[in-house]
Amino acid sequence: MSRPFSSRSFSPPAPFTRVNGKIRAREVRVIDGDQKNLGLMPLSEGINLARSKGVDLVEVNPNAVPPVCRLVDFGKFRYEQAKREKESRKHQHANKVKEIQLSPNIDPHDFAVKQQHAVDFLCEDMKVKVTLRFRGREMAHKELGFQQVEKLVQSLTSFGHPDAPAKLLGKGINVMLSPLPRAKRGRNLQESGSEDNHAALAPLPAPAPAEAANNSHPREQRPAEAALDGSKEFGNHAFASLEFKPRS
Repeated sequence: MSRPFSSRSFSPPAPFTRVNGKIRAREVRVIDGDQKNLGLMPLSEGINLARSKGVDLVEVNPNAVPPVCRLVDFGKFRYEQAKREKESRKHQHANKVKEIQLSPNIDPHDFAVKQQHAVDFLCEDMKVKVTLRFRGREMAHKELGFQQVEKLVQSLTSFGHPDAPAKLLGKGINVMLSPLPRAKRGRNLQESGSEDNHAALAPLPAPAPAEAANNSHPREQRPAEAALDGSKEFGNHAFASLEFKPRS
């Protein structure tokens, strides 16, 4: 029976950090927690020095000759490494650019949707490139295009600022918006709107006890029906004086 081929799409292996006895070198360069160089020493001497201080001997630069090792707690080292990676991902995210396209005669609803998309991108630390294209005879009224772009830029002042004034390039207007720092940035109302949606979809409250009592018998017996079955009289009804005789 033939076996299926294994998948060849392998993910790159995670970086492996050697610690203490897993370091493959006879001699290492040791630095302490304050980045002070302690000089070259045998691996066994470096491990004993780390044990005497209650820390680990962590290899921080395996490509150096000899390898560079640091006296630090391995758990603390992994935490600092993860924190640096997170900060680097933030900077990579900030370098992304999203484009918002407008038109001189854009519909107000479409404009609001474009505006919300720009707010979402700026709140995620992305740059926003606003582009407006003219078609055909729209080039005769460039002021309308500048008004639309300026309207969008003014509506985003709480989330970003333009790197330069809007410029006419060819048959379009371009302007680049950069996000404001998180401390000076406004709050994205789209995120808080979800709570209002849940509140609007909440079930209606139960009726009051008096209303529940009244609604317990939705169909009450009418006076005419009560008179016909002999259980009640007509009272002040218009047909109260009439007599009903059985047919012979």
